[in-house]
Amino acid sequence: MAIRSTQHIVTVRTAFFSGLLLLAPLAVTIYGFIWIIGVVGGSFRPLFDLVLPLRLQSIPFVWDVAVTLVVCILITLFGFISHYLFGKYLLDLGERVITGIPGVSTVYGSVKQVVATFGSQNRNLFSRVVLVQYPRPGIWTLGFLTSKTQAEAQARAGRELWAVFVPTSPNPTSGFVLFFPPAEITELDMSVGDGMKMVISGGAVVPPHRAESARKPADPA
Repeated sequence: MAIRSTQHIVTVRTAFFSGLLLLAPLAVTIYGFIWIIGVVGGSFRPLFDLVLPLRLQSIPFVWDVAVTLVVCILITLFGFISHYLFGKYLLDLGERVITGIPGVSTVYGSVKQVVATFGSQNRNLFSRVVLVQYPRPGIWTLGFLTSKTQAEAQARAGRELWAVFVPTSPNPTSGFVLFFPPAEITELDMSVGDGMKMVISGGAVVPPHRAESARKPADPA
């Protein structure tokens, strides 16, 4: 009987602590919400008491919740308004101040160029990562296919040429725009992001690759 009683005590103790561990996060969350409502709602509710009937003021906690929601909505609306109305003005003003500082304007201009070139608006500027022989046959370098459009340069050369941007390392904002025949361009499977990481790291960051997925040089067609 003593052994069975001890087992029951252990089971009850285990169940108690299991329930405590399950309820503790919920209790802390509820307490946190109540504290926020008390601080925010309790601070701003007196402003609303001026327009509320006395019979509605008898349930302060409910009105604390309502006032907290109103305050959150007003803060969100102010954020949207400031972002769309004042954000561009403040950004232009700050940019004019920065560009007026000698030395700093050069750094700011370079950073802005990097963001404009590789930002989300121009994320499709580089369509694929390619491998080309440059600066001489037998030496391979990583590049980015930028255009297959046939224009005056291709017409003057008398053949189909694709535009490839070969960046410098570790600064990919500078480089060379080279025109290669499609047969001399090997398209790779790696993403543009992985290719850019490889260039910036000087080849130290190498994306994973399966040999069986290697591509052959692109056909001229």
